[in-house]
Amino acid sequence: MSNWDLLKIIFILSLCQEALSIKCWVCRSDADPKCADPFDNSTVPITDCKQEPDLPHLPGVRPTMCRKIRQKVNGEWRYFRSCAYLGEPGIEGDERFCLMRTGTYNIFMEYCTCNSKDGCNSAI
Repeated sequence: MSNWDLLKIIFILSLCQEALSIKCWVCRSDADPKCADPFDNSTVPITDCKQEPDLPHLPGVRPTMCRKIRQKVNGEWRYFRSCAYLGEPGIEGDERFCLMRTGTYNIFMEYCTCNSKDGCNSAI
């Protein structure tokens, strides 16, 4: 294999890595009220998830989706948007998927993931 062939392979692999990356909104409504619904991204930068750090409790797992968590705790709504390391894409693999949970002490949580496009966690 020539050096030229090796360079072509490296270039193609770098394009594949770029294609697998997704960009998500990353914010918390308790720190920035614009993170709540309706979402105002005027002060929130979009984050390239491939730049997110490895998590010690998930070795080798990289974020491949976006997520939005909506919580109601004691009557107060909180919103969290971030890159998702785990979760389920929609049925077709490119739409949102949501789980809802209700607990004791007036706690409600909705956890949604998506991978249809960059910034897909703005409205899910």
